[in-house]
Amino acid sequence: MKWVQAAEAASVVQSGHRVFIHSVAMTPHVLIDALVARSHELRNVEIVHIHTEGDLPYCKPEYADAFYPNSFFIGSNMRQALAEGIGDYVPVFLSDISTLFRHRILPIDVAFIQVSPPDKHGYCSLGPSVDVTLSAVETARWVVAQVNPRVPRTHGDGIVHEKDIDFAVWHEADIHEVQSQPVTAVEQQIGRHIAALIEDGSTLQTGIGAIPNAVLEQLEHHRDLGIHTEMFSDGLIPLVEKEVITGKYKKVIPHKIVACFVMGSKKVYDFIHDNPIVSMKETAFTNDTSIIRKNPKMVAINSAIEIDLTGQVCADSIGTYQYSGVGGQMDFIRGAALSEGGKPIIAMASVTKNGASKIVPFLKPGASVTTTRAHVHYVVTEYGVVDLFGKNLRQRAKALIEIAHPDHREWLEKAAYERFKRW
Repeated sequence: MKWVQAAEAASVVQSGHRVFIHSVAMTPHVLIDALVARSHELRNVEIVHIHTEGDLPYCKPEYADAFYPNSFFIGSNMRQALAEGIGDYVPVFLSDISTLFRHRILPIDVAFIQVSPPDKHGYCSLGPSVDVTLSAVETARWVVAQVNPRVPRTHGDGIVHEKDIDFAVWHEADIHEVQSQPVTAVEQQIGRHIAALIEDGSTLQTGIGAIPNAVLEQLEHHRDLGIHTEMFSDGLIPLVEKEVITGKYKKVIPHKIVACFVMGSKKVYDFIHDNPIVSMKETAFTNDTSIIRKNPKMVAINSAIEIDLTGQVCADSIGTYQYSGVGGQMDFIRGAALSEGGKPIIAMASVTKNGASKIVPFLKPGASVTTTRAHVHYVVTEYGVVDLFGKNLRQRAKALIEIAHPDHREWLEKAAYERFKRW
């Protein structure tokens, strides 16, 4: 591992290279800035990653000749650029991205990562983001690391030996934090509905945001819950401290919290630091349906932008506007459905912030189907819970209208009657 300044580290990137950027809170901005500073001498550098945090200067129009963003997930820092035709989006299950790297369908030339300093054995930690980054590190021609002593050292698979890092840049800075937002009355009601579906001994997949936090707040009287998830945040910590989460009945790595990335406040980064109860794995493991289904009573909690009356779920676009990505929703929805006693759940408020119904006769033109109607089981809004599994199209429409906002039910009933010719 050669210690250099950021400018020298970024000089390994050449025109036509494909560059991977470390994910989420571990986005290595010092390396990104050094790369963008070379824009005048580069052409057609493809940049790939999943969700990242912070400003992405390579998405600016003035750098369009130098950089070509080609992302597997679209966050708020990329949406406008993509809408303006800068870069592209690759629809792919989170569980499959490592396959793109390892099978050299999308070979990586350079991986930009952020790690902890090497320990006495020479091992650095990928910290709170192992996800698809581990496969990028293992397959890249060149590995460039931003070494940060504030990166929490995590247990599991996210370790990289210093001999596997070509260039290292020292940079001490706080890890990117995301603070939890207050839970609204609507979200609390959704949380209560979901908590009532969760049995003692269940294994949960949940994430970050108001609805997952609302669910977790309702679980303090449950017993022996386990965690096998893509990600988690601060909301999990109180349940660990109260011994609600024990992982006793998990089949896959029992007694451990299994995740592939973590994002939240400093509190959650301190929680995962050198904590053997947390096992950080790559997405090829956490999101593998054949692994997820091994956990009995697997409960997968995911969200939606809109759902049509037949149960088609759109969770990653607003019409043709790419809002996020396929991510791991289908991985966990299917895994939970195949689990013994499992419950795949789609949860959302009944209306948008502007009062428009999220349960609709048809998805918006150009909207993607993230989860097919054949995969959907439980749907939850603040007005209740329905299970669509085994229901025909007309029965599904009736069930969904029952949990739609009352202001929209008459309109939805008319649309359903026009479609199905009887009611």
